[in-house]
Amino acid sequence: MTLRKRLFDLFFASLLVVILGPVILFLVAYIYLKQGRPLFYVAERMKAPDTPFGLIKFRTMSVVESDQGVSGANKASRVTPLGARLRSKRLDEFPQLWNILKGDLSFVGPRPPLREYVERFPELYGEVLKSRPGVTGLATIRFHKHEERLLSRCTTSAQTDDVYCRICVPRKARLDLIYQRHQNVCYDFDLVFQTIGNLFRKSKG
Repeated sequence: MTLRKRLFDLFFASLLVVILGPVILFLVAYIYLKQGRPLFYVAERMKAPDTPFGLIKFRTMSVVESDQGVSGANKASRVTPLGARLRSKRLDEFPQLWNILKGDLSFVGPRPPLREYVERFPELYGEVLKSRPGVTGLATIRFHKHEERLLSRCTTSAQTDDVYCRICVPRKARLDLIYQRHQNVCYDFDLVFQTIGNLFRKSKG
């Protein structure tokens, strides 16, 4: 990560913590009242091929003893009503401001992958993770909705894993590498504003 990109992240993450602080505190209280503890979900993700970190989100699913792989229709029954609303506006990702301040994430970059997929596709993720993972990115904007539709048709964990590995991993990696080749601060601004625009369009729809 370049110094300019890191300063960009620190400045805007700090600004958003101040601006969104009351909203985040309200969400903490509301989630506690509606679905109790735990309030947060901390999942292992990879910021480099050999470097894990704890990705923080507001909890949107019922708690189970073990959880593996990406979420498809096989996990849909675990999403709480409040969790579905948080996900629809990406409010569950507000706690990732802490990950940005710590340096685990950037605002813009590839979404941080699970360890199991990094280990299964080491060459691919060796290239993708040359960029610091982000909260949003080119692959998120261009492919996220299609990925959701694909995985929503999967009724078993094996089916979800097959579709994710065969279709989603290579397509997202291709977009992540396009971003990597063209990355600069102006491009990051553009992708952030596209993400915000998509959320507003979704809320109006």
